[in-house]
Amino acid sequence: MQVKDAIFNRRAIKHFDADHKMTAAEEKELLETTIQAPTSFNIQHWRFVILRDPELRAKIRKEHGNDQAQMTDASLLVLFTADMKAWQKEPSRYFANAPKEVAEMLVNWMGPFHEGREWLQRDEAQRSIGLAMQTMMLAAQGLGYQSCPMIGFDIEAVAKLINLPDDHVMGPMVAIGKGTKEAWPKPGQLPLDEVVIENSF
Repeated sequence: MQVKDAIFNRRAIKHFDADHKMTAAEEKELLETTIQAPTSFNIQHWRFVILRDPELRAKIRKEHGNDQAQMTDASLLVLFTADMKAWQKEPSRYFANAPKEVAEMLVNWMGPFHEGREWLQRDEAQRSIGLAMQTMMLAAQGLGYQSCPMIGFDIEAVAKLINLPDDHVMGPMVAIGKGTKEAWPKPGQLPLDEVVIENSF
């Protein structure tokens, strides 16, 4: 599938074939493609929590997820989180294949860039989550699957269920599978002249 086709055809699908299973190879390809998403300093601080346990998924759906069917019916349910302190954790590993001088320069920049700027650490984590989510959804589209990004769940309750570490941040979920019902017609995009600004407001 052409990238443009994947972008234009991707929709938030709410109804999935609960009996369909992705193959291990498909799941691996999807995740390997997702981690090609860019991150500042190549920090790769996203952490993808695969919600595979049917009982856990049902609990999230019924008790914390507004009874959204895709939470249990999708072939794959991925909760996006990120490690806000990844910049402190062996940062040289993010540049294992880079030239030595480039790796040293970036590692030396990473600390001063993040140190004492908790707001930035959180912002960077959420930006990276967003890039990875879109990458995953487009990759799923290319594999012939449909997807649905979701924020309609109790973030604090689900964080407890997955034992989210204190230095991690919660993001949305993405459900992926075989859609069984078409999405509503696109509600419409704003015209470019309303959203594109030349140089300054």
